[in-house]
Order: sequence, then structure tokens, then C-alpha cells
Amino acid sequence: MDRREDEQQKRDDSRFNQTLKNVQGFLKGRSIPGKVLLTRRPDPPQEPISPTYHRSLSENDAGRNERLENPVEVEDHSSSKKHDNTYASKLRSNSSGERIAKEVQNMKIGVRSSDSARVMKFNKVLSETTVILEKLRELAWNGVPHYMRPDVWRLLLGYAPPNSDRREAVLRRKRLEYLESVGQFYDLPDSERSDDEINMLRQIAVDCPRTVPDVSFFQQAQVQKSLERILYTWAIRHPASGYVQGINDLVTPFLVVFLSEYLDGGVDSWSMSDLSAEKVSDVEADCYWCLTKLLDGMQDHYTFAQPGIQRLVFKLKELVRRIDEPVSRHMEEQGLEFLQFAFRWYNCLLIREIPFNLINRLWDTYLAEGDALPDFLVYIYASFLLTWSDELKKLDFQEMVMFLQHLPTHTWTDQELEMVLSRAYMWHSMFNNSPNHLAS
Repeated sequence: MDRREDEQQKRDDSRFNQTLKNVQGFLKGRSIPGKVLLTRRPDPPQEPISPTYHRSLSENDAGRNERLENPVEVEDHSSSKKHDNTYASKLRSNSSGERIAKEVQNMKIGVRSSDSARVMKFNKVLSETTVILEKLRELAWNGVPHYMRPDVWRLLLGYAPPNSDRREAVLRRKRLEYLESVGQFYDLPDSERSDDEINMLRQIAVDCPRTVPDVSFFQQAQVQKSLERILYTWAIRHPASGYVQGINDLVTPFLVVFLSEYLDGGVDSWSMSDLSAEKVSDVEADCYWCLTKLLDGMQDHYTFAQPGIQRLVFKLKELVRRIDEPVSRHMEEQGLEFLQFAFRWYNCLLIREIPFNLINRLWDTYLAEGDALPDFLVYIYASFLLTWSDELKKLDFQEMVMFLQHLPTHTWTDQELEMVLSRAYMWHSMFNNSPNHLAS
């Protein structure tokens, strides 16, 4: 019996490693060639038995989350309850799942603080000599006014210090440090690089033109050169992972946000040639340091075999099973591995899955989560996946693969994104403190 179990485990491990290898390779493009390289998992295991919670709120039940837009008002309803540091668990003090669901169901679509009220709250927090990051995270979770994003993101990531008296000097020093690193590592002839460094630079140079190809701004040669400098410098200074395909996508929200301090109008009308070399360097430096801070919190997502992503894919599978057992069972019966579609979600943080104009709003929530982000991604991605629960149950293996690689999000607006975040918040509140919850 033990020998048969060992042999079965070896077969499972071999199949899993091959799937991981295939998926990692597919990140060179923006879709998975399912008919060629993805195969149905044979002999699906017996479905596990566990309590389930039947799924999502309808669009009429919960739209824009009022916690999501007005945390102060939510807190006022129960002034004795204190906020904790995860910002995705505001309702933990509720004693039952039904009450949590009712709280979210009562949130009205489109009901939100006025723009002026939100701006006043941000101004109050940001005008303090020392910014209280907990308050800033609460506000940012709901979305940041676009012209405040550069300052808010630098603060949330710990790149800019909360103390305003030190901020300018710290940013000046860090920008100079980046410039020196570019001179030390990037501005070199290939004769002074190792073979591995040459290959890595070539891979980055190949990937940069593929980055957000549907946004014309990123096809500008100067933009691609900035991406190349940032990515190569980061990879050299972080040898534990080096450059991993997908990290190129993670630079793009930072680049757009920090360029918005200098360029007006829509992204498609921008040209980096309008900026001085000094401003370009400052923008690159801010992108580099914010990317560094972001990835510091998820280092094992990009080291060998990317174990952090593997762990979160497993948790996503378990959460979907708890929330929507019929969908989970159908995917099991069809032999679809979560790794085949969710790996890219975690690797690129959904940048390839939703319209680019919604990415900054999503990243407001990402950055507000701080160190809790990796675990909260599980809830966001479960909510994202189960948006199409009814559709998925009608598809066979091959159809699901293709559907999940070309999700119909091109017409999405803020409202669909807020729905995803609202459900994620609710499920986190309901499940995160459950005994043995999503045990590894």
C-alpha cells in the first residue's frame, strides 16, 4: 500500500511540475495555447467533503462597497470596534456569516462619499507632519484620487517616509542611488557582463515590447528603454530571483502613476520625449523603489519554482471549493488544474486580465493591504473567477481553458471591479478566521 501511494505521489508531482513548467513558459505571450500544450488532468481525485457557502451576491445585492468608499461611516455604526491592520477584515467582529452578508447586501450601488468629502479626508491625513499610515490605508483601500496617487503610493509602500520633514531628502537620496546603480550595472558594454547577465538583458529586451501591447504608450521606444533599465537594474540587485517574466507587467502601473505628475491628458497622448532626462530618471527611480518594496512582500513568488504562487494557487482552489462547490466539482470532473489559469493571475497581478484603465484602482486596494496582500489576493481572485460561475459550469475542459485565458472583461467599468472587491472583502471576513482555514 505504501509503495503504491509513493508511486502515485511521484506521478502527481511529475504532472504538477510539468504543468508548472508549461505555464511559466506561456508567460512569454498573453494567452495560453490550450489545444497544443494544456492537457486534461487524468484520474481526478475524489472530491473532498467540507462545508460550503453558496456563492456570490447578485449585482443588485452589492455593488460599490461602502466600506470600500466610506470606512469612517461604517465604523460609526459600531464605534466600540477597532480596525486592525489587514484592512480586509472590517467586519470580523460580526458573529455570523448571515450578518456579514446582510451588511454587504445593504450597500447600495453607486452610493459613495462625494468627491469633495473624499478629497478632504485625504488632505487631512496627508497634511499631518507625520502621516498616520493606518488612516491612509483605510482611505486608499476605497480608491485614491488620481492626482494624489503618486504621493499616496510612495507612502503606502514605505518608499517615502511618513515624516514630511524628511521626505524630500529621502527621495532625493534614493533617486540618486538608483541613478548610480544604472551607471554601475546597466550602462556597460556586453564585454563587461557575464553570460547570464547578457541573456537576462536580452530576455528583458524581448519582453518590453510585449508589455501591455494594447496601450500604444508602451510601444514608444523611450518607454521600453525605461522599462528595460528599471527591470535590469532590479534583477541585478536581486539575484535570489533575478528577472522573471511577468515582472515587466508589474512596473507599468508605477510608470503611469509617476509620469502623471509631469504629463497631462490621457496616457495615449503622452510622450516621454517631452520630459527632461532628470525627470525621466526620477520617474524610473520611483518605479524601481516601489517595485522593490512591492516584491519584498512576496519574494517567494519569483524565486526558483515560484513556491509562493504555488501555495496561493492551492489556497485559491480550496476557497473556491468552500464558496461554490458545484463549480469546483465541475472543474475537478473536467480535469482543469487551477495552476493552468491562476498562475498568470498571481504572476502578473491581473494586469493581463482586466482593462488597463482599471488597474490603478485595483492597485489602490493592493497597496492598501500592505503585508497582508498575498493572502488577500486569494479572495480577490476567487471573487474574480466566480464572476463567471454560471458560464463555467456549462463548459468542457478545452472551452474552460480558452474562456479563462480570454475573459470578457474588455467592457468592464469601475462598477464590475468594485463588485469583485466587495465580494472578496466579505468572504475574507467570513472565512479568514475559520479553524484550519485554507491550511497548506
